Amino acid sequence: MILMRRSTAREEREQTMLNEFSRAQLLLGKEAMEALATSRVAIFGIGGVGSFAAEAIARAGVGAIDVFDDDKVCLTNINRQLVALHSTIGQKKVDVMRARILDINPRCVVTAHALFYNADTADGVDLSVYNYIVDAIDTVSCKLLLIERATAANVPIVSCMGAGNKLDPTRLEVADITKTSVCPLARVMRKELKARGIAHLKVVYSREEAIKPEEDTAISCKTGCVCPPGTQRKCTARRAVPGSVSFVPPVAGYILAGEVVKDIIAKQARSTAGSIAPNGADMLDSE
Repeated sequence: MILMRRSTAREEREQTMLNEFSRAQLLLGKEAMEALATSRVAIFGIGGVGSFAAEAIARAGVGAIDVFDDDKVCLTNINRQLVALHSTIGQKKVDVMRARILDINPRCVVTAHALFYNADTADGVDLSVYNYIVDAIDTVSCKLLLIERATAANVPIVSCMGAGNKLDPTRLEVADITKTSVCPLARVMRKELKARGIAHLKVVYSREEAIKPEEDTAISCKTGCVCPPGTQRKCTARRAVPGSVSFVPPVAGYILAGEVVKDIIAKQARSTAGSIAPNGADMLDSE
């Protein structure tokens, strides 16, 4: 378990001066920034969606971030993933993400977990230590397991539905899973979550009809795999490889991050209001 260290006197003085998050504080306020700085968020899946969610959460000033993914950067990731550059091909995505977050905020406690979250690894991950969880996993069974475990641990979670085979980022929405439509993945998730007794889940999904990708064997990952050596889950094992662009998955990631940040701040505001409610209630009763 990671213990959040107390701020030093110097750091507290620096908080009253211009810093990386001064512009955010102008909009959110000091108490909100303190709530973010003392929060710990986990992002599962550091791909086209999760990498942008992780960066936005870091740039919002969250004080501790855990990133989970067992994949390595591949040439075909470059068109949409924040961690993917020619210079990072073959590196673990979580290691690239960790270095990037620390370059944004050196005070952030960043933990990289190079693992694939599934039934074999889930018991080794204590979800109860997190203030919020982001699900950007692209495997249905693993998404369901993560949501089940987060729900059991009473930890807020926001989940991304399908972002591949889409071209219109303006069709992305935030909704409860029960209110979703159009998205095939959301349809499957609704059914499976209901079977597991989970009635509600905040999701980011698209109302855009999925576009069928071209079947071009010359550029198919199924026939011409370029996964780096040591890749555990190669794309050749996937049933289908979706098409993707640079301007849809990142937007989904940013929306996920926005929900995390706003919910953490809202919880802090409710806590502050609740701490003064008893006195107010006593005064009303005495009148």
